[in-house]
Amino acid sequence: MGTTTKKRAGIIGGAGYTGGETIRLLLNHPDVELAFVHSRSNAGNPLYAVHADLLGETDLTFAADIAEDVDVLFLCLGHGESRKFLESTPIPAHIHVIDLSQDFRLGESVNGREFVYGLPEYDREAIKKAANIANPGCFATGIQLGLLPLAKAGLLGEVHTTGITGSTGAGQKLQGTSHFTWRANNISTYKVLQHQHLKEIRRTLQALQPAYSGALNFVPVRGDYPRGIWITSYLESNLTLEEAYQLFEEFYKGHPFTHVSRTQIDLKQVVNTNKCLVQIEKVEGKLVIHSIEDNLLKGASGQAVQNMNLLLGLDETAGLKLKSIVF
Repeated sequence: MGTTTKKRAGIIGGAGYTGGETIRLLLNHPDVELAFVHSRSNAGNPLYAVHADLLGETDLTFAADIAEDVDVLFLCLGHGESRKFLESTPIPAHIHVIDLSQDFRLGESVNGREFVYGLPEYDREAIKKAANIANPGCFATGIQLGLLPLAKAGLLGEVHTTGITGSTGAGQKLQGTSHFTWRANNISTYKVLQHQHLKEIRRTLQALQPAYSGALNFVPVRGDYPRGIWITSYLESNLTLEEAYQLFEEFYKGHPFTHVSRTQIDLKQVVNTNKCLVQIEKVEGKLVIHSIEDNLLKGASGQAVQNMNLLLGLDETAGLKLKSIVF
């Protein structure tokens, strides 16, 4: 479904990785005009001075001021910064806000502005009617897409999950664990069994399976590559492999970006796309679910644009038909 008049979008915090990806997607969106990109630290500089991939794509410069003649505002700010921004900056109520931080994922509100959790495969109809969206976390998206069909069927028990993420998941600000000389040919865990995304994951799973009280044991791993998340979850299950595949295929039927594969998947299939691929194995009494995504797209900016499409009444896939870098 197209529109004759393009919607207008603005970005707050356009200098980071998610800001850069959101800019790229909106510049190529058939139904949206990128009105401005705000950045305190880069005001007046061309976008390509920060995001080199935009050289030749646009002559826009980073704005010091915030335009109010937009339909939707993307907040590509650090955790805690989105709430501060909305508390200190009057944004007219008619402007939709899509927040990519974790500030509103658990049902929080600010100045009367309520947020709907933006995982389309979980609650697409609510997103279509939403005023504001809390975009899910990158790990949370991958883990949930591997578990939602089981929760909907009431089949979740204790879950063990390992997630490997690329260095862009840590953000653009240089730190010891993202420095090339440390990250290359290296691997490490962090926030073992206590990652912040566990709260939003459990909230969704319990909404689908209210009696769910099993442990969700999550081990996050830093991977030796820039982009992508590989999730492997497993749990005890009486389902056969065929029953599990049928359950997942039925659940994701009609969802354009989550695809169930009956053959081995690999991370390059999803890098630079808004896809999540899911593959299942049955090993003795355990069901093993692999779910993979690009942490900056389906895990962040791509899903944010998908949510924008839904709440603005656009084609859900508009601007998101992207090619993977499989070779």
